[in-house]
Amino acid sequence: MKLAGALISGLFLAIPAAPTVSAADYTVVVHPSVPGKQIRKQDLAAIFLGHAKEWANGTPTAPVDQSAKSDVRAKFSREILGVPVAGALQYWSKAIVDGLRPPSVRGSDAEVLTFVAATEGAIGYVSSDAEIPPGVRVLEIVD
Repeated sequence: MKLAGALISGLFLAIPAAPTVSAADYTVVVHPSVPGKQIRKQDLAAIFLGHAKEWANGTPTAPVDQSAKSDVRAKFSREILGVPVAGALQYWSKAIVDGLRPPSVRGSDAEVLTFVAATEGAIGYVSSDAEIPPGVRVLEIVD
């Protein structure tokens, strides 16, 4: 399923007045093929819940989660998905039956960064203090 036209056109607008979501504990990172510099919180959630399957340029989304035991995943799940990690896992146990595919899972910031750098359309999150290597870009989250 493609993001709706209005959603695509508004996905990465550089809206000066848009408040930035507090993400002090994590940084959203993408493969360089992903367009834009910002992402709305609801669009980020749609990607990680399997509802948004393509970027505005037609590239398939490739979300990657941290381990279910990760503190950074706990913070991301609460702030972006609006549920604790257990709630997200429960969502995916039901969504798989409907044919949705859950995000890949990696065990560390380094593994997420490696996946994102190597995978066109990839998006993930890492600890805010993680060193962002070349070949990976940061997206700002806006409301």
